[in-house]
Amino acid sequence: MHERDFFMDMERKRTIVWDDPQINKRDAVSSLSGLDYLRAIRDGKISPPPVAKLIGYQIKEVDHGFAAFELHPGEHHYNPFATVHGGILSTLLDTTMTSAVLTTLPQNITCSTVEIKVNFIKPVSAESKLVRCEARIIHIGRKLATVEGRIKGGNDELYAHGVSTCLIFKVG
Repeated sequence: MHERDFFMDMERKRTIVWDDPQINKRDAVSSLSGLDYLRAIRDGKISPPPVAKLIGYQIKEVDHGFAAFELHPGEHHYNPFATVHGGILSTLLDTTMTSAVLTTLPQNITCSTVEIKVNFIKPVSAESKLVRCEARIIHIGRKLATVEGRIKGGNDELYAHGVSTCLIFKVG
């Protein structure tokens, strides 16, 4: 048997396990600032959202007006062209940019994406190793915020960047 045939016969599968997204979330959102909420997820005190488990990204840094997430790209993220699907990269950007806005909000106030614009600069693949998405606030108003994000790899190589507008509103 050729090596290629051996690998072609291997079953590829991925099992995703997550916690009930409602446990701790309602109380945490109303009792913590956005920054403290994200820190609690980063520190393992609150479970990450199911989408984080599904895609595999993790919070690495959060500070007022700043968020950084990381992702190890793999085959399970691929589109038909054997590169990471743009929707995965867009989700990483959206999550990181929304989190940067959330870091500025007090308890009982949250945000949601209204609009996102993404530019894909070069393809990402499993060979890209670890990618890091960083987002910084451009402007925070009473109802809307704008934020920018960048996905980079090793040697500060730019893979994608985006801009988002988020709606700011009271919880409940």
